Amino acid sequence: MANPRVLTSFTKATDDSLKVTAGSVLNGLTGNPVFPNPTVPLTTLETAITDFSDALVEQEQGGSMATAAKKNKRETLVRILRRLASYVEDNCDGNLAALLSSGFAAASTSRVQAHLAAPFILRLLNGHTGQLLVKLREPIAHAKCYELSRYAALGADGTPGPWQSGGMCTNSRGLVLTGLTPGTSYQIEIRAIGGSTGYSDWSGPASHMSL
Repeated sequence: MANPRVLTSFTKATDDSLKVTAGSVLNGLTGNPVFPNPTVPLTTLETAITDFSDALVEQEQGGSMATAAKKNKRETLVRILRRLASYVEDNCDGNLAALLSSGFAAASTSRVQAHLAAPFILRLLNGHTGQLLVKLREPIAHAKCYELSRYAALGADGTPGPWQSGGMCTNSRGLVLTGLTPGTSYQIEIRAIGGSTGYSDWSGPASHMSL
């Protein structure tokens, strides 16, 4: 079996998806005993994510200078992620689970196009305080992990606020969102990662109140 490789489609991903991937890698590598010495300090990655996020906000206000600044911050973030991807590949010892623990997705080793179906959220349940458990109707074939990357607090009128990242999870039976505000309702979407196409479509939205 071929050694697992990092899925590098993040280099051509949308700005929001790139930010999600970067956040997942930061979370995955922080305190990860499999990857104790990243080739790029995680503080540098964290700064690059913050700078890119700020540039996205400024771009929304318009102007060619803001767009150019965002492009520059994006290129910096992509370069950092490429270096970290190489580090993860070189130090995962051919272990897929170890690679996925880094927060990166893995590229398919199959020559056959494996198109991922979109997950279907069967229900949301309350876990511990500030947690929501996501239950899928069934696991997604060819999925290597799931991206809990779209959740938003619902306003009084039911309109979702800004989307936030919930990170990655390799176990379809253990999809958990943490750090939620008790008494607040959230709208959640997830997608599968894997196959040879990279990502599935986002699931349909599901809503539930965190207790």
